[in-house]
Parts: sequence; structure tokens; C-alpha cells
Amino acid sequence: MIIYGKQVCLHALEHHAEKIKTVYVAKKGILPKELFHKYHDSIKFLEEKWAQSMSKGGNHQGLLLEIDEFEQSSLSTIKKSNFIIVLDGLTDVGNIGAIVRSAYALGAEAVIATGVKQLNFAAITRSSSGAMLDMPFMVIPNALDIFNELAQIGFTFYGASMDGKSVQDMTFNEKRVLVLGSEGKGLSRKVLSKLNHTVSIEMKHAFDSLNVSAAAAILIHRMGHAVK
Repeated sequence: MIIYGKQVCLHALEHHAEKIKTVYVAKKGILPKELFHKYHDSIKFLEEKWAQSMSKGGNHQGLLLEIDEFEQSSLSTIKKSNFIIVLDGLTDVGNIGAIVRSAYALGAEAVIATGVKQLNFAAITRSSSGAMLDMPFMVIPNALDIFNELAQIGFTFYGASMDGKSVQDMTFNEKRVLVLGSEGKGLSRKVLSKLNHTVSIEMKHAFDSLNVSAAAAILIHRMGHAVK
């Protein structure tokens, strides 16, 4: 797959050399010297028009990579985690990428996308600034399948909801799942019926809600520390 943009490409070059196929450079001096020498045999120089074509008009910042196709984690691997994020019907790759980045930075151990059949992994890798390459991630279309699997091994489910209990006042079981609803619809009815608890973020000023990725970062941080 093709990823582009300085930050995500440098992260991949520095931490995932085994995934790199070709390094496309469209801006002189974009690569640090040590990376230029390391990947010298894999570098191809591009004219701007070809870089624009490969990035489909996106902001490539002079650096693009062809890397191995994204490989989803197995459910058996994810089930070994203690703190899992489940996305219920989220489709916006910018929000999903931001959630993956926060999840990786703040200590969640895996992300499962439900309610969708497929996702643009290259776009999520870009919007996560490369964290997608480090975070166990998989797509399971039917949310109830994952709820049943995880409930059998002792996970407790906490869903983000505006009418839930304030997350600041809660402690959480060690084996915990944070469920985040879609951008427009929130948590689906079938998912709500499976939750053990709903959690919310107490607002200092009257306002409808936070963007889902901003709310996710706050909830993940709290749930990462307030464990029973």
C-alpha cells in the first residue's frame, strides 16, 4: 500500500524497515542523511506531478512509501489484551486514525472496528501518524460476535454515552473494553443492550459533545489509570 506525508513516512522508515518496499522522494533534502544512506537502494526520485498522482492530490510533503499491505491481527492475539477499544460503526478514517494514535500513546492494547466490512488502512495509517503500524487492529463486521467472544473470557464493557456515569467518578475492571459509537448516530441499539456500564465526560460548560476522537483520548487516559 502507499502512504505519504513526512511524519508517517519517517515513522515507518525508522521503526518498520521490514515493511518498506520503495521510498519515493519528491523533495530534495526531505530524508535525514542516515535514512537516505540506509534506504539508498530502495529510493526512487519522483517529479511533483507523479507524486501528486500517487497521493491522489493529498499533501505528500515530498515523501511517499510503498509498504507491505496492512495485516490485521488475529482475534486470538487481541484476546490476550486487558484493555481493548471497540469502534461501533465508525467510518471516518481521520477519526479512526486519531483514536488509534491516542490508544497507542495512552496504553490501550488493541482496536477492533465493528459495523463495517472494510476500511482504508492506508488512510488510517496516515491519520494515525504511523501508530496503526504498531497497534493490533482488526475488523469484525458484526459487533455482537466480539461482545460474545470477549464476555466469555471475563471482559467488562463500558460504552461512551452522554448520559453515562461521569468517568472521573469511576474505577474500571482490569479486563475492560471501551466502546465508541459512530460520529453521527452514537452507540447502536444492539450494542447498548450488551454494555455493563455507560460512561461520560463531565463538561465544565454546557455543550453538546466532543468529537469522538477527542472524547476517546480522554476516556482512554482515564480508563488506563483508574483500574481496580
